[in-house]
Amino acid sequence: MSLEILGMSVLWLFLFGYVIVGSIDYGAGFFNAHSIITGKQHILSKIIQRYLSPVWEVTNVFFVFFFVGIVGFFPQSAYYFGTILLIPGSIGLILLAIRGSYYAFESYGTSGHRGYAFMYGASGLLIPASLSIVLTISEGGFVSLVDGNPVLDYVALFTSPLTWSIVVLSIAAVLYISAVFLTWYANKTGDVKATDLMRKYAIGWSIPLIIAASGIIYELSSHNEEHFSRIMDLWWMFALSFVLWLGTVWLLWKRKNYGLAFGFLVGQFALAFFAYGISHYPYLLYPHLTIYEGFTNTAMAISLVVVFILGMALLLPSLYLLLKLFLFDKNYVQGNKNKEE
Repeated sequence: MSLEILGMSVLWLFLFGYVIVGSIDYGAGFFNAHSIITGKQHILSKIIQRYLSPVWEVTNVFFVFFFVGIVGFFPQSAYYFGTILLIPGSIGLILLAIRGSYYAFESYGTSGHRGYAFMYGASGLLIPASLSIVLTISEGGFVSLVDGNPVLDYVALFTSPLTWSIVVLSIAAVLYISAVFLTWYANKTGDVKATDLMRKYAIGWSIPLIIAASGIIYELSSHNEEHFSRIMDLWWMFALSFVLWLGTVWLLWKRKNYGLAFGFLVGQFALAFFAYGISHYPYLLYPHLTIYEGFTNTAMAISLVVVFILGMALLLPSLYLLLKLFLFDKNYVQGNKNKEE
C-alpha cells in the first residue's frame, strides 16, 4: 500500500467517525427542538439532554483531525478547495459557532427556551447540508481553471439535481442515524414512551434515506460516468449495505435488539461510505486533482500517519470510557447524577 493510499484511508476513517458521532449529535439537537416546539419535551428532552451533556464537546474532534490531515497529506488540496469553498466553508463555520453558542444558552440559560432550541436544532441540520456540498463539487463539472485559478460555478452547482440529492441524503442520514441510536439509548433507560417515539422517527426516516441514496447513484450515471461505472463494479458492497439496512428496519419494526439494530446501521454506513471512497479513487476533485498530485513529502507523510494512528488510539478508548462511565452507566441513564455510595 502506497503512502498516498494509506494517508487517504486514515483520513476516510476519521471522516466516517465524524459522520456517525456527528450525526447522532446533530440529530439529537433537532429532535430536542422538535419535541419542545410540538409540546413533547416531557417525553424526549430528558433522554436527549442526558446524551448531549457529556458528548457534544467531543463531536468535532473527528472533523478537526480530518481537516488538519487533508491539508497535511495533500497540501495542494488547500489551493483548490480553499478557494472554491470560501463561501460554503464560511457558512459551515458560522453554523458551528451558532450551534455551540445556542447549546450554551439552552443548557445553562433558560432551559426549554423555544428560540434557543430551534436555532440549535436547525443549525445541526444545516451544518451537514452545507458540508455535503463538498462531495458534489468533488464529482467535477462545477470547477473550471481560469488563468490557472479554480473558479466555482455557483449557478451550475445549485441547479444540479446531484447537489440536492446529496443534501437530502445528508439530512436524512443525520436524522436516521440519530433516531436509531436514541431508540437504543431510550430503551436502555427504560423509558417506554421515548423509545416508542424515537422508534417511529427511525422507521419514518429510513425510507427517505434509501430513496436519496438511490437518487445519487442515478444522478451520477449522467453526471460522472467514470465514477458511476466504478460504483457498479462495487455493487456487492452496496448490496450488503442494503441488506444491513433491511436488518435494522426489521429489528426496529419487531421492537427488539435495538443495540444490534444500531450495530447493523454502523455496518450499513461503513460499507456504503468506504465503497463510495474506493470508487472515487484516485480523485480528490474530478478531473483536476488526484491523491498523487501535490502529495506531501515522505517524511511528513510518515509522521502524519503515526500521529493519526496515535490519535485514534487515544480517541477510541476515550469514547469507550465516555460511553461506559456516563452514557451507559446504570445511575446516569436513569437520571441519577450522584451515584449511590
